[in-house]
Amino acid sequence: MARLEDPVAIGGVEVPNRLYRAPLLECAGNGPDAVDRLVADLEPAAAAGAGLVCQGATIVRGEGGCAAPNMTRVHDPEFVARLDRLTDRVHDHGARIAIQLEHGGLRSMETWHAGYRAAHGDPTQLAVSEPPWQLRLLDRAGLLSYDPEVMSTEAVYDLAADFGRAAGRAADAGYDLVHLAGANMGIVQQFLSPFYNRRDDEFGGSLRDRVRFLEVVREEVRERTDLPVMTKVPAETAAPPVVRRHLTLEDGVRIAELLDDAGFEALVPVECSTFWDMSIVRGAYPARAWNDEGFREGYADAFGSRARTRAVALLNRLQSLQFDFEPAWNADFCRRVREATDAVVLCEGGIRERPRIDRLLGGDPPATDLVGMGRPFYAEPRLPARILDDGEATVLCENCNNCTVPQATGAPGLCRTPSVVRVRGRLRQEGAYGDGGRESAPGATGQEGASGDGG
Repeated sequence: MARLEDPVAIGGVEVPNRLYRAPLLECAGNGPDAVDRLVADLEPAAAAGAGLVCQGATIVRGEGGCAAPNMTRVHDPEFVARLDRLTDRVHDHGARIAIQLEHGGLRSMETWHAGYRAAHGDPTQLAVSEPPWQLRLLDRAGLLSYDPEVMSTEAVYDLAADFGRAAGRAADAGYDLVHLAGANMGIVQQFLSPFYNRRDDEFGGSLRDRVRFLEVVREEVRERTDLPVMTKVPAETAAPPVVRRHLTLEDGVRIAELLDDAGFEALVPVECSTFWDMSIVRGAYPARAWNDEGFREGYADAFGSRARTRAVALLNRLQSLQFDFEPAWNADFCRRVREATDAVVLCEGGIRERPRIDRLLGGDPPATDLVGMGRPFYAEPRLPARILDDGEATVLCENCNNCTVPQATGAPGLCRTPSVVRVRGRLRQEGAYGDGGRESAPGATGQEGASGDGG
């Protein structure tokens, strides 16, 4: 039976223990301080003992594809080369680092961010197929804006090559693994999902053919580097009743089997929706964030007006009722994938206490090979020090989601809950993070260097 402290191999990379920081949205951009911001966000987890640190979704192209403001792009070789300072800092602590590669497709800012569209002349979105009628209805209602550029077969191969080129640059900068953003309604999920993918070429039709894009991406990565490749594997179990064509849990397991056959070294099974909703960040309605005067103008710019901001907030409130917090909500899916494949399985989403971690790793059968957390790192950037040291430890994160909503304005994701911040301060003074009171790396932005969105 595996223990949290045990090493584990992903392909040819040995990870020193089974605790990882899940991918988060760092909002670091590509400016002159971008590397400093990434170091500030990611190094604390490595310094506190995380075996693997996953850099959040980074965009493989220089134009379009960002799902939120200030996402980092990795199309520029000169910029990516400077990221060796980040990978060196993580390696200095004995940890490994993965880079998550993404393109947002129909989820991109071109669709939902009013200020971005106005500044860029109503840009098009890269699309797998024409948007389904449900999304066109939202377009006609004025809630979203679609002007899709449906990719030709040649364009699909070009996009896959951009993923491969980004992976090659990351390998040169010292990253240990390549992580593909296969869920949260990004372009990879859009290829996999029958809701989005209505293509009639080699990349559409049957589930087997819809997986083809990920297989080609892996081939493109392998042409440029031998780094292990992992991806999220979606099951659209939260799809609303108006969506009849979606990925079932059985589809998700079958996708995992096909990717295992294709040579993916690791898989991250996640239950989600066909839409970008609170199924990926389950928990409470973030009233504090929506009511924060400091973000009002940013929300109005993102959603088009204060009235539309109130409408989005209302939808957010309704979703919070549907997607209440559920501990380890991906555990059963992970267990099924682990039983069906030989790939290393990583589990994240709602994992909050050490005893549950031990059960996930040491059950009969185990649910997973590694355990990750996202939002708890906003509350405690050096969380691994407590989780690894205390067999009864519970995270401070309250799943209130006040860390995530302001990211629509380009703000970093960080804990804004006073009760959590106070307890973290007390624990830091008591030495719970094993750092003599220093919680974040030099140059941290925002509040103690935490940022992003995640499980």
